[in-house]
Amino acid sequence: MVHIILLQYSVNRRKFRIRKSSWDNGEEDKRDKNVFKVFSSKTHLPIASHQINTTNICLNEGWVEQDPIDILNKIKETISVTCDKLKSMNISPECVATIGITNQRETTLVWDKITGKPLYNAIIWMDVRTEGIVDRFLSKDIPHFTTINEKKQYLQSKSGLTMNPYFSVFKLIWLIENVPEVMSAVKEKRCMFGTMDTWIIWSLTGGVNSGVHITDVTNASRTMLMNIHSLNWDENLIEYFSIPNGVLLPEIRSCSEVYGYMFDGPLFGKPISGCVGDQQAALIGQMCFEAGEAKSTFGTGCFLLYNTGHKAVISKHGLLTTVAYKLGKNVDAVYALEGSVAVAGAAVKWLKDNLGIISNYDHLSTLINSIPDTNGVHFVPAFSGLYAPYWKSDARGTIVGLTLDSTDAHLARATLEGVGFQTKDVLESMQWDAGHLITTLKVDGGMTISNGFLQILANLCGIPVVRPKMVETTAMGAALAAGIAIGLWKIQSIKSISDTFLSSISKQEQLNKYNEWKNAVSRSIGWNNDESEDIEEF
Repeated sequence: MVHIILLQYSVNRRKFRIRKSSWDNGEEDKRDKNVFKVFSSKTHLPIASHQINTTNICLNEGWVEQDPIDILNKIKETISVTCDKLKSMNISPECVATIGITNQRETTLVWDKITGKPLYNAIIWMDVRTEGIVDRFLSKDIPHFTTINEKKQYLQSKSGLTMNPYFSVFKLIWLIENVPEVMSAVKEKRCMFGTMDTWIIWSLTGGVNSGVHITDVTNASRTMLMNIHSLNWDENLIEYFSIPNGVLLPEIRSCSEVYGYMFDGPLFGKPISGCVGDQQAALIGQMCFEAGEAKSTFGTGCFLLYNTGHKAVISKHGLLTTVAYKLGKNVDAVYALEGSVAVAGAAVKWLKDNLGIISNYDHLSTLINSIPDTNGVHFVPAFSGLYAPYWKSDARGTIVGLTLDSTDAHLARATLEGVGFQTKDVLESMQWDAGHLITTLKVDGGMTISNGFLQILANLCGIPVVRPKMVETTAMGAALAAGIAIGLWKIQSIKSISDTFLSSISKQEQLNKYNEWKNAVSRSIGWNNDESEDIEEF
């Protein structure tokens, strides 16, 4: 029997300000984790895995780091333990066909080319220490562009991204400017740069012993240094962000090709042939291979990707343009529009941990099913600002419409509706940018275990919501990329079995609810300035 292995390094997409706790009844664990999974090439289902948690390091408010050596050691341990599990099932590790990697995106690290040692901790995607650097570069002159909006549009036209601490280039600049070891390595041209996929692949293929220094197009598209059209590092962007030539950038490769081979361990000599950023991996795992298909991952936050085909659509409605995937050296890249919602499952955890309204998802389901609607209550869960399409960092969580008749059940239902409305906001923007309707939304992530939530989502968005029976979509996406590279799988042969939720309310009721939501959002914006502003209707 032939099997395909997936190596998945994953940091859950959560805000560090939200308190962590465990959930009952199989709810998604929000601790950071390294996971190694084995998929059957025949059934496409996982058959063995091992997971080890990773600790975040928060030295200051807004700082989130991790130890790269600790991550690497734990990855190697997950491989070893999983191989032992295979043996206990009378499956030899020799049956492993190939390895794919999926990782949280934007996380940035630098290491010494000569010694192989990290020059600093990895700065995690959610870290916001670089806000001042973003402001500084917004003030930097660009010939022929005078206003900040013109600069943003120019940079977005090249990179597909907006100016935000989220992206890797600002983390790299902070490292160069603030860590003496990094400054020295840059001057001596021994400073290797990469996102987490780059570090993992370089290390597993030998490190200082001829390790492969590469990244894939999906991760490179999140650095703000890659030209979204040419799929190469952009000299104008490198010059604008003042990245010195002593920073060694990885080679950009497709998501599906043989990059190198395992240097040691129980899988010595096995190829590594898949590499995809986590959200793009979920898009692949959801089988969104046609232009117009969309997926949404509901974890602590929510990430929506909309396949736009071979055209990189530059958003005018607050979305990002990213590479969806490039499944082979000699095939064209497929692009996506992306929108993110800062708070999704985290709002449900807030109901449990902070307010004590619910104890688990079963309790939540009982509450929301006990009432027909929210009785006019709306909850905008902007605990740390609003992401797409608003991009308002001064927004704050707001509950409106409370009366003496309001109950825990109304607030619980309003919380799920708040997540649904934020999803609709992003879908509306995607439709305006792409110029045609989204007919189906494929979903995955921890919140999607709730049928009640998915019915609310279908009602508010007015389109079918499809949940796959095989929930390991991110892992499956990276496995598919790896398997396709060696001819093990073909896209056309992969089928998905799903549940579908259809809207049960009228179009007019959807519109009325959405208009009320927009009113609530307007009241949440500008809270720090004691003012609100109107929301533009697209």
